[in-house]
Amino acid sequence: MQYLAPGFTDEMRSTHTILIPNMAPTQFHLIKHAFESEGYRMEVLDNAGSEVCQLGLKYVHNDTCYPALLVIGQFLDALNSGAYDLEHTALMITQTGGGCRASNYIKLLRKALVKAGYGNIPVASLNPSGLEKDSSLKLSPRLMEKILACVEYGDELAALRNQVKPYEIHPGDADALVKKWSAIIEGWMKNNENYSIPAMKGQFKKIAEDFSHIPVVKTPKVKVGVVGEIYVKFSPLGNNHLQEFLESQDCEVNLPGLMGFIEYCVANFNIDIKLYGGSFLVEKGAAALLSVLDNIGCAMSKALRDLGFHAPQSFKELMKMPEGILSLGVKMGEGWLLTAEMIELIEGGYPNIVCAQPFGCLPNHIAGKGVVNKIRQRFPGANITAIDYDPGASRVNQENRIKLMLAVARENLAAA
Repeated sequence: MQYLAPGFTDEMRSTHTILIPNMAPTQFHLIKHAFESEGYRMEVLDNAGSEVCQLGLKYVHNDTCYPALLVIGQFLDALNSGAYDLEHTALMITQTGGGCRASNYIKLLRKALVKAGYGNIPVASLNPSGLEKDSSLKLSPRLMEKILACVEYGDELAALRNQVKPYEIHPGDADALVKKWSAIIEGWMKNNENYSIPAMKGQFKKIAEDFSHIPVVKTPKVKVGVVGEIYVKFSPLGNNHLQEFLESQDCEVNLPGLMGFIEYCVANFNIDIKLYGGSFLVEKGAAALLSVLDNIGCAMSKALRDLGFHAPQSFKELMKMPEGILSLGVKMGEGWLLTAEMIELIEGGYPNIVCAQPFGCLPNHIAGKGVVNKIRQRFPGANITAIDYDPGASRVNQENRIKLMLAVARENLAAA
């Protein structure tokens, strides 16, 4: 008899707690409150440790993408914990809809749930591509606005925190402000406030002003950008606490924001149609949405620059950066965005880059590691190292490779 996976229904919104894996901690905890303000019950999973990876390996083939192992392992570990009413628990996973293996995580997850004895647990899909129609979350226009607002606010908080923390006179000031503003933003979502574009533009400046008042001493430090596969780039579980390690080495860390990946997904609708043909209405709709998102991002960047902080360029300018190195048609996984972010970081004063990728992730090996020599030809001072993450990788070896990159970075900084 064929197994029929239980779908997530709208009635479950008020009866089930939805567990979501923790990829980008600041952004995802804000997104949680956006959902809760619209009647959902959600929890961002923070369980970690070797048992998470081991559970993933037990129920997912070893050759499968490393983020799938971790996400599925994290779900199963949470279900095994006894902390949840399994009759009223659901899981949520995102699907990009592209050719990356990430679009198939939901099938792998359902298969693992059956093997582990949790075949009754419904899985909800969060996707923009019309996949999993019977179990996708119903996103109202207001909820979509709130989610995008939380991503932008989260990106701003992360960017400001990362630029202030290495130089703060009183340790903990930057993290305290992140906590303060996260609580404020959570209140906005609950009260249906400050998620519209005009309201966001006003709040961007207030947030940046608050961080600008933190006492700092601007001593020269090695500046490191982090790019890579979206999960491994952001998730402390996926990258062995990479950002924490870099900060322990007295570096300033720059992680390009999560909104850039969302804009990349939207832009790819247009690129597909230009390359292969398609709906005129879809092309115009995607172009309009990209312009709206870029307008919000530019407003956030202006708020940062006006107060002396580094900020990303317009996304439409970012799209021009891979020219001569990589076609915009290279869009599996992070594709051309990975190349573009490396170039933007170098031009923005972050010439030292860690490219974090799952072992065997072909899109990232092509658009990340595969373009390094071309980038170095254009930018001779670029100091880039690609680090593979997988269940058998040694954290010590990963950190030693990063230390070699940092040794070169310190030499370059001393010679500047």
